[in-house]
Amino acid sequence: MAVGELTLPEFNAVQGLKLGTGSAGIKKTGRKDLVILELAAGSHSAGVFTLNAFCAAPVQLAKKHLQQAQPRYLVINTGNANAGTGPQGLQDAERTCVEVASLMGCRPEEVLPFSTGVIGEPLPIELLLAGLPSAIADLNDLGWAAAASGIMTTDTLPKGATARCEIQGQTVRISGITKGAGMIKPDMATMLGFIATDASLSQPLLKKLLKQSCDISFNRITIDGDTSTNDSCILMATNQGPHLSEDQPDDLACFVEALNQVMQELALAIVRDGEGATKFVRIQVEEAASQKEALSVAYTVAHSPLVKTALYASDANWGRILAAVGRAPGLESLNVEGVTVYLGDVLLVEQGGRAASYTEEAGSAVMQEAEITLKIQLGRGQHCEDVWTCDFSHDYVTINADYRT
Repeated sequence: MAVGELTLPEFNAVQGLKLGTGSAGIKKTGRKDLVILELAAGSHSAGVFTLNAFCAAPVQLAKKHLQQAQPRYLVINTGNANAGTGPQGLQDAERTCVEVASLMGCRPEEVLPFSTGVIGEPLPIELLLAGLPSAIADLNDLGWAAAASGIMTTDTLPKGATARCEIQGQTVRISGITKGAGMIKPDMATMLGFIATDASLSQPLLKKLLKQSCDISFNRITIDGDTSTNDSCILMATNQGPHLSEDQPDDLACFVEALNQVMQELALAIVRDGEGATKFVRIQVEEAASQKEALSVAYTVAHSPLVKTALYASDANWGRILAAVGRAPGLESLNVEGVTVYLGDVLLVEQGGRAASYTEEAGSAVMQEAEITLKIQLGRGQHCEDVWTCDFSHDYVTINADYRT
């Protein structure tokens, strides 16, 4: 069960975009595991992808196709990552694009493939191809909720977000879905994320906005510190609404605010649904000498198994937090007496040791909460960064130990 409220919104339909969900039986017979997105002609898309050197075959092909053409179709399967599958995996990704192109009357380069699931197992390509007609037959502009469910793997709940804004007297809609609950430490993107708007934007501007928004949303979350082989995030503009450019700063700012809202809601939904998670944790690093330093400290704390298990146990073991801060890469010549740490509103650490006002009862009370803020003030500068994470529970081990069985 997700930490905190996690329900699908009533999605705003994006003009010029349809979504269809079908069943291919890739891992489980009868499960909805295949999703197709159809973009109107003239749409623009941009993507960010994993930096994992063992990136999956569909990631390789999607990046290549984005350089060759603007996509008309996206096809996503769950149940199999098609990663670590060698030349055959790339051939299977290519066959998927060729088949979609044949069915829909476009070029293979106008199709982007995405996969998620078990790494290192051959993609059951014949099942996938046979399932395509069911997803195509389901194409409709209200298919967001079904698609959010159709891309899940170990997720316990589907994840989506939606927003709208008024620009030039017209309503601009933004809707998106994502999936991910484990193997989450995005590096450029998230496990899988698809966001669309009916505003009109150039492809270069779309790419710029996607990178900026990812950097304050998906690139600020971590479940377990593992960057996936399949991380992909696509931002699509169907160009059915008002035109936006950097020459219109007020209009663009309105759009960016709505886009950032959607992207951050999607990213935080992943943390709330972290595998086995019982606590949602915001790690806020303040007074850092640089952004890089702030993020280094935040991620070192967020990735510490000792900190994460203490969070699960509701044990205010603040020594583990100090140890993590002190070993953060790049944190040179730290004056430990200048470091201050808060757990919620409770002052834990000051002047290099336990705060005089701190009591174990106060710390334990905060640790019992389902949502916790851990604030670390380094006393070295003006930079501040947030990272969102969760605890490690027994269930995390069970889920991943039994993942392939």
